[in-house]
Formats: sequence, structure tokens, C-alpha cells
Amino acid sequence: MSFMNHVRTVAKEALERTSIIAKFLCCLHFTGNYLCSPTHAYGPSMLPTLNIAGDVVLVEHLSPRIGKVGYGDLVLVRSPLNPNRNLTKRVVAMEGDTVTYFDPLNSDSSRIAVVPKGHVWIQGDNIYASRDSRHFGPVPYGLIKGKVFFRVWPPSSFGLLDN
Repeated sequence: MSFMNHVRTVAKEALERTSIIAKFLCCLHFTGNYLCSPTHAYGPSMLPTLNIAGDVVLVEHLSPRIGKVGYGDLVLVRSPLNPNRNLTKRVVAMEGDTVTYFDPLNSDSSRIAVVPKGHVWIQGDNIYASRDSRHFGPVPYGLIKGKVFFRVWPPSSFGLLDN
């Protein structure tokens, strides 16, 4: 085998391997951004549904894109106060609904809010330790990143999450 044939063979093999890696990375990107991805949910706001120390959950990203998020769904939302953070909360009202809630700053008085078009009202399951729509109002539907549907960690709680 001549030197040039050897170079061609090595170059062809390198191109084939590069192509496989590129296809894998494209598939990984598509799956993680448009189908399903894992995320770490932690803090006291979703007790008792999620653990305070943190759970690793799977989030499917297709439902919000096709408008299939509804009452009782556990959702991953980009924080309206800090876009670098994600929140895991439950959808308790949809556009057009009227919500009566207690003002977190003044527990003696209740407030009423109407959820505007294109928005949802989210709250944590632990209403005493949750920063949610009671603090920052209705959340635009576009901030919903996905529906949380499965817990993968800790192993003792492995399985589907109920609405």
C-alpha cells in the first residue's frame, strides 16, 4: 500500500467517525431540547411531592409546544424573576380563571386575580414555603419549559409522578 492510499484510508475513517459523533450530538441536542431531559428539582416549595434535598426528574418538552398543559400538571418554568433559574410548580389555574389567594405579605387579607390570556397560575404544593404566582402573578405560557412526569432519583421514589 502506498503512502497516499494509507493517508486516504485514514482520512476516510476519520471522516466516518466524525460523522457518527456529529449525528450523535445532533440527536442528543434534539432529544434534550425538544423531547425529554433530566433536571434537578430541590427546595421546600413542592413538599411532599418532591423531596427538599432534591429529586432528579424527567421533563418532557413536547406538551407545552402543542398546548397540552392543564390543571394539576407539574411543570418546569423559567423563573419570571430570574431567567437563569428554573422553577418546578403545579398549574392551578389557566387563562380566564379567577383565583382567590392570600397575599403572602399580609395573611389577613385575600386577593383576587384573573389569569390573562396566554398565562397560567402556578403554585408550589407547600404553600407556606413557595415563591410562586402569589408573589409574581400569572406566568406567560411561553415560560413553561416542560411537564415533569417521572422521578429517577432517589431510587426509593423511582416512578411516575401523579397529578
